[in-house]
Amino acid sequence: MIEIGKRNRLIVLRNTSVGLYLGDEEGQDILLPIKYIPEGIDINDEIDVFVYRDSEDRLIATTLEPRIQLNGFASLRVKDVNDFGAFLDWGLEKDLMVPYREQMNRMRVGQYQIVYLYVDETTGRLAASNKLDRFLDPEPVGLTEGDQVDLLIWTETDLGYNVVINQKYKGLLYKNQIFSVVEPGDEVTGYIKLIREDNKIDVTLQKQGVAHIEDNAQIVLDRLKKNKGFLPLTDASSPEEIMDELQMSKKTFKKAVGTLYKQRLIKLEDNGITLLPLN
Repeated sequence: MIEIGKRNRLIVLRNTSVGLYLGDEEGQDILLPIKYIPEGIDINDEIDVFVYRDSEDRLIATTLEPRIQLNGFASLRVKDVNDFGAFLDWGLEKDLMVPYREQMNRMRVGQYQIVYLYVDETTGRLAASNKLDRFLDPEPVGLTEGDQVDLLIWTETDLGYNVVINQKYKGLLYKNQIFSVVEPGDEVTGYIKLIREDNKIDVTLQKQGVAHIEDNAQIVLDRLKKNKGFLPLTDASSPEEIMDELQMSKKTFKKAVGTLYKQRLIKLEDNGITLLPLN
């Protein structure tokens, strides 16, 4: 079955003056216009294409890669606004519409908006919404504390940032867990810190436990090597100095330094840390 809003693997059926017709095992076919035909493609070859509706509302295939797919979330730039809604740049010729009823606040040209891609049940067209909560799964099935996950930074709150986890769940990244600059729309790797009894999820940008210490020890080690074997940081350094130099908290820094010291990789001086030569 050819699915709108997704990549489909289809077979080349025939060549025409306007492009290639592609088909699936159920006998459906769809046009791939000439401008999207890759070199060397032939009858009976398989090809991956994205399916959507063109400016004349016809189902069409393209080899262009959209920035969002059906039931997915992404940060997209607003290109235009008119009486019907806002129109986003999603990497295809026809812009993606966000109807006014699907906007939390009126969108403006030039903004980046985090949206969800869905099929409008009335028109059968692809559309977007930035009223994300109703599209997120309320039960974190398959997630466990400590899991590495993909995060999309969503909206800033008093506590930190709401995030979209694995394109499916809502989570919260607390400000005191952020040791580098993040902004809405950023896609980063994170970790499940806590799944609460009400299914709310806390996330962090650092691994927890021993693995986290080892990773940050490697960061300190790499920075020492880059700085000719010396870092002007000590237990007396301020959290701001450590953050500027290493993008980690003072507590994490002390654990990382402790790991390197126990492994006899560094020497602790009054004015900083010195990398020891390998034996």
